[in-house]
Amino acid sequence: MRTLTVDGNEACSKTAYLFTEMAGIYPITPSSTMAEHIDEWSNNDKLNIFNDKVKVVEMQSEAGAAGFVHGALTSGVLASTFTASQGLLLMIPNMYKMAGEMLPGVIHVAARSLSTHALSIFGDHQDIYACRSTGFCMLASSSVQDASYLAGVAHLSAIEASLPFLHFFDGFRTSHEINKINVLEDDDYKKMINKEALDKFRKRALNPLNPKTKGTNMNDDIYFQMTEARNKDYENVVNIVAKYMNKINELAGTNYKPFNYYGSKKARNIIIAMGSINETIKEVIDNSNDEIGLIEVHLYRPFSKEYLLNEIPDTVENIAVLDRTKEAGSTGEPLYLDVVAALKDKDINIVGGRYGLSSKNTTPAYIDSVYKMLNSKPVNNFTIGIEDDVTNKSLKPTDLKINKHKEFLIFGFGSDGMVSASKSIIKIVGNNTDKDVQGYFQYDSKKSGGITIGHLRFSNTEIKSTYYVENPELIVLTKDTYFEQFNMLDNIKENGIFIICSERKLEDIINMIPKKTIDIIKNRKIKVFVSRASELALKHNLRNKISMIVEAQIMYLSNLIDYNEFLSYQEDAIKKQFSKKGKEIIDENIKAIRESSDYLEELNIDTESTVELSDYKNVYEALNARCGNDLKVSDFLEFRDGTYESGTSKLDKRMISTTVPRWINENCITCNQCSMVCPHSVIRPYLLSQEEYDNAPQMIKDRCIKMLNPLYKDYYFVI
Repeated sequence: MRTLTVDGNEACSKTAYLFTEMAGIYPITPSSTMAEHIDEWSNNDKLNIFNDKVKVVEMQSEAGAAGFVHGALTSGVLASTFTASQGLLLMIPNMYKMAGEMLPGVIHVAARSLSTHALSIFGDHQDIYACRSTGFCMLASSSVQDASYLAGVAHLSAIEASLPFLHFFDGFRTSHEINKINVLEDDDYKKMINKEALDKFRKRALNPLNPKTKGTNMNDDIYFQMTEARNKDYENVVNIVAKYMNKINELAGTNYKPFNYYGSKKARNIIIAMGSINETIKEVIDNSNDEIGLIEVHLYRPFSKEYLLNEIPDTVENIAVLDRTKEAGSTGEPLYLDVVAALKDKDINIVGGRYGLSSKNTTPAYIDSVYKMLNSKPVNNFTIGIEDDVTNKSLKPTDLKINKHKEFLIFGFGSDGMVSASKSIIKIVGNNTDKDVQGYFQYDSKKSGGITIGHLRFSNTEIKSTYYVENPELIVLTKDTYFEQFNMLDNIKENGIFIICSERKLEDIINMIPKKTIDIIKNRKIKVFVSRASELALKHNLRNKISMIVEAQIMYLSNLIDYNEFLSYQEDAIKKQFSKKGKEIIDENIKAIRESSDYLEELNIDTESTVELSDYKNVYEALNARCGNDLKVSDFLEFRDGTYESGTSKLDKRMISTTVPRWINENCITCNQCSMVCPHSVIRPYLLSQEEYDNAPQMIKDRCIKMLNPLYKDYYFVI
């Protein structure tokens, strides 16, 4: 067994690679990196447990990828694919065929929202619930660690049961969360394969030397019977999955079951849930004095009443089932309905609730509110994480906060490198110390140029906090213009550290900081440092690449590990990352990080501020101020079909550029190419008539040039 610091996608794909002979792929956020890893390892001649490279084929759609997998399986080849959201829905027709033909394929899913009133790239369980009638067996992972082990359970069980598996985990929250995990050796998995079942699968392959007929047409006389003839196969799946979970348990010291109970054996009130929320629920249980518990669902399909009943304590009176989806018009969400059906003969009050749609943050305070609700007056069809002032179905959070880890918060913008820098910190600390680590990265749907927030945790104990950082002791701001847009220091710890990356003079920075932020800095005794990373990057010809410099500065101020040790680890990472760029690039980066601590200035704030953050007047302003979580359900009544007014990009002034282009009119040949290639559509050429020119202000006249083209000789050109 080895220890690795990886994200959920890599944890899953490392195991999936071992069992895959052919992979049909097509990229879709947030699952893309699983397929990218498979492709990279294959190109680097990594061998699976069959001593061969995986054959990877990128198709032209997710439907094509599923068709490829179906065809490979029909040919007696073990095949996999990786997908999410609408991509998974495009695979559904092939999924019905794979299940009906009892083919042992595996689809790994970074579960994600579907496009309904709007597209969302973020995570929930809408996509996997949409597949529950396909006949695929469905296995849920709650953490990065689970994604590694249960991927193996999915492949091993598929081979022995001769049925396809859908293995899923939460998009972004698990797929992109970095943790330190244990992984089994390749030979451990190789020894577990049921060779007899594998041989049987190979012999079922369509082969000209052993001809068979598949995919026939059936009439009403026999279709029904053949459907029911597979019942025993599905009944056997539960015990097969449990068997392979036990084999993993013996090797890894884990305790996987189709349903896992966590908490007091005398619990009156328990929650049943799937996915990453289980880690937060466990954390609440660990920090509670109440007799409460959790049923963590791993095997969702087939849904085993027997295994569920075995895990529920006899003392249980109330159950809240949490679903990460919304099925409009239903009497309840899918997991809730399954639990109600399974426990219909038990004298237990069961209520259902919704949480976490599109990666909505769900904190311990909301989980605590569910337990408090069960203990007082159980309410069905509730929601947590939002304020529903229309149908009044939401529970108010309690004041529970769990702050037992060291936490950092790093504000950047898409493509500035700070997410990579944050991941580097997590991996260096995780791989070179005994600390448990967690990195989660909050992205803007604008991606490049949108805001990013790195949520970093470090601890001497296991980290189960699958929600945003709540009490950071260090905050980094890479764009000083963010001061004008939103609050950043609301939750900073007393005596914390605040790093501002800026090229401005110290007095100019102080004049930008809003009054509320200055009050927090003074009252909580926050140490403020200004990073001159841009100046240092320019000195070493790194242009605007400041992320590695800031990474070193964070570690210099944080005392997480010995700073000189960290620099040696960072140098090794630089040599590996820039090995193809040449020695000069490597040397300049190393010189820059070695000098990084000299480019920090402490900022002493002893003045008052008159700068106030504007209150938002509408939904658009609230979104720009990153206050969307404060908006209530009633704020969206007029937008509930997903329709908004046009032209709102004029409200989105992010001011993220440190430099802007300047038009030099005497050099201009009026080709308009600058306007055509401008990625932000802000370079706008105009032709002015003589009358327009005469009436223009002098600043415009000074910029105008006479058109060279004889067709437009009477016009003036201006950018």
